[in-house]
Amino acid sequence: MSYKIETASFLNDLDRIAQVRSEVANCLGRMAETLEKAELEGDKNSGRLGLDTEREDLTKVGESLRSGVFRLLVLGDMKRGKSTFLNALIGENLLPSDVNPCTALLTVLRYGLEKKVTVHFNDGKPPKQLDFKSFKQNYTIDPAEAKRLEQEKKQAFPDVDYAVVEYPLPLLEKGIEIVDSPGLNDTEARNELSLGYINNCHAILFVLRASQPCTLGERRYLENYIKGRGLSVFFLINAWDQVRESLIDPDDTEELEEAEGKLRRVFKTNLADYCQVDGHDIYDERVFEISAIKALRRRIKDSSASLEDTGFPEFMGALNTFLTQERGISELRQARTLARQASTHVHEAIARRIPLLEQDASQLKERISSVEPEFKKLTEIRNQFQEEIRNTRDNKAKAVADSFRSYVLNLDNTFEADFLRYQPELKLMDFLNQGKREAFNESLQKAFEQYINDKLADWSRGAEQEMNAAFLQLSKSAANYGASYSQVTDLINEKLTGKKVQTEANTTAEEQSSGWANWAMGLFSLSTGNIAGVAMAGAGFDWKSILLNYFTVIGISGIVVTVFPAAVILGPIGLALLGLGVGAFQADQARKEVVKAAKKELVKHLPQVANEQSHLVYDAVKECFDTYEREVTKRVDDDIQARKSELDNLLQQKQSYEINQGAELERLKKLEANISSESRSIETVYQNFLAAAA
Repeated sequence: MSYKIETASFLNDLDRIAQVRSEVANCLGRMAETLEKAELEGDKNSGRLGLDTEREDLTKVGESLRSGVFRLLVLGDMKRGKSTFLNALIGENLLPSDVNPCTALLTVLRYGLEKKVTVHFNDGKPPKQLDFKSFKQNYTIDPAEAKRLEQEKKQAFPDVDYAVVEYPLPLLEKGIEIVDSPGLNDTEARNELSLGYINNCHAILFVLRASQPCTLGERRYLENYIKGRGLSVFFLINAWDQVRESLIDPDDTEELEEAEGKLRRVFKTNLADYCQVDGHDIYDERVFEISAIKALRRRIKDSSASLEDTGFPEFMGALNTFLTQERGISELRQARTLARQASTHVHEAIARRIPLLEQDASQLKERISSVEPEFKKLTEIRNQFQEEIRNTRDNKAKAVADSFRSYVLNLDNTFEADFLRYQPELKLMDFLNQGKREAFNESLQKAFEQYINDKLADWSRGAEQEMNAAFLQLSKSAANYGASYSQVTDLINEKLTGKKVQTEANTTAEEQSSGWANWAMGLFSLSTGNIAGVAMAGAGFDWKSILLNYFTVIGISGIVVTVFPAAVILGPIGLALLGLGVGAFQADQARKEVVKAAKKELVKHLPQVANEQSHLVYDAVKECFDTYEREVTKRVDDDIQARKSELDNLLQQKQSYEINQGAELERLKKLEANISSESRSIETVYQNFLAAAA
């Protein structure tokens, strides 16, 4: 499949989906306004219909669509041309290309009418606005300073949370938001935090360099933070044009083909595992050979210049397909489901209300009393689902915490084999020098941080899979409980009206189901993310952010300090090495002695780490299910209360004054027609968008 596309076409497609988003958002907004107006009018007529939850959900999803963006997270190590790539992508030399990525702030680049930077702090200070020149002067440092801070385990700007850069650029105006992250070779603690914004982005743009194919640091990052998490990653191999320049004879086509072929095999070996979706290989749709500097030079001279032979048309074509079709369709499908669900519920409420208008107060009261057993059944269904959530919570919290405890306690079994590849280079004579001994100690501690981080990442992938499976099962249970709930509400309607309430034509089981069940099944999301207050990328319950907030409390730094206090490392390891003697010293033997001494310290503290941290793991998993339960329970209770209030409102109105049945019938029919019309409009927009995307 060819994905080649030029910048103008990309912007046109983004503009098209932005317009579709706006159309659907406007329809949802009008539906919410219509419901709000109808409920207020109900106070003067036959009473409210109990549609507050539908109105609130329509409002939230409409606002999310209207302000929605496609958020791209750019990752890359030092000297990969990340800033050059970003400048080429946005079409202007906006970001400084000499900034060391290890010290760069987390920067959100979004559209604004004026060029400005706002720095947000994490210590309670109010945000500060700066011009671009001041921002670059105050919040960038040179590579030498960055290296020193890294060695001292200090952050350049510890009081800064993130920065927002606003700029009036066409790409940003069309709904693209770019998150420029700190570099990969930063502290392990900050790497942990990167999961927070990885989970809040639609796609990751991972910038590599042809002259440095998949370094150890890049492979570690991919293994720890990307693998097995279901993320959409585009790999951009920058400076591909330099492959030719590195040859002795750049005009030798045979030598060039051989060099490029060898490089492609290396990259495919390392990246293929991250280009699998549901068992399908999409490597060619996710890996691109680009020349950012060539593309940037052309776009600076002419913003509409062709980017042929830079790799950008191919990459932008694939990104365009992913964003405007795959992601765009997913967003619109959620909005469509919610609109159809609201229309169905309005139809049901009105179909129930109209026959009851003919009943006098005493008859209505008698009928309301007749459905009390059914309302008790609704509460029982809620209690049953609540009990299942709690049982799942208790089982999973214990299972995941126990797995963490067992995993940590078993680290000593593989430590000697695992840690050899992490430990720093060791020279005996250097170790006898105090200054160099301290440097070795720092290197060893960093190596241990990397080892612990890799091990925690390995365990966390399994834990996430277990959590995914648990919530998938709860989603299926929600569908079953929702179906039982709907059967009871249908019976309530039948007993109240004396006949079955017919559903609208062509409605699915999901659309007929209660809103709480659809939310619990993950059919739509009302979550918000944690990057500058923007909406989450995915649908469903956002348990990963809850888990992350707890797991970052565990922190690899705390584990390292627990296991290896600085004073402890030098003692046992120093004695082990000095005992070898200069004449008997062998590098391989020295490495083994370091590992043995490190293992001895590790084994001492593993039980403490396992016990203390497993409690945090238990609490983290428990909180995920508790939050889910609270939201489900609230939504079920709101639905039950709305149904009861609807009947009570009607009874109260009948007892207070004579309702004009003709006028009320006309009002209700008009309400149903308006809501149905807006829902059909969304359906038309959705189907037209599908046809255009096909």
